[in-house]
Amino acid sequence: MPLCPKCRSLYVYADRGLLVCPECAHEWSASAEAALQQADPVITDANGNPLADGDTVTVIKDLKVKGSSLVVKVGTRVKNIRLVDGDHDIDCKIDGIGAMKLKSEFVKKT
Repeated sequence: MPLCPKCRSLYVYADRGLLVCPECAHEWSASAEAALQQADPVITDANGNPLADGDTVTVIKDLKVKGSSLVVKVGTRVKNIRLVDGDHDIDCKIDGIGAMKLKSEFVKKT
């Protein structure tokens, strides 16, 4: 089952062609949900702004680099990002570190 679009609850259930959230009482059409899942997903930053290839973003949280002692500090500007599919949806190069994959939830568009 998909998450509730209003409160992001996990406890959604189907009832006569509608999807219902028991926590916030939001109801929506199951066919509309299927249409939304088929459309191209829009990747957004931490503030909800849509991202595009070539954008410049700023890191909003200290991020440890897996497999090394390096850290990407808060406020690091990353230029010319590329959006990809997957859990880490941004490919980029960071000065002093090199090629990295970032999650869009840890950046904001500048």
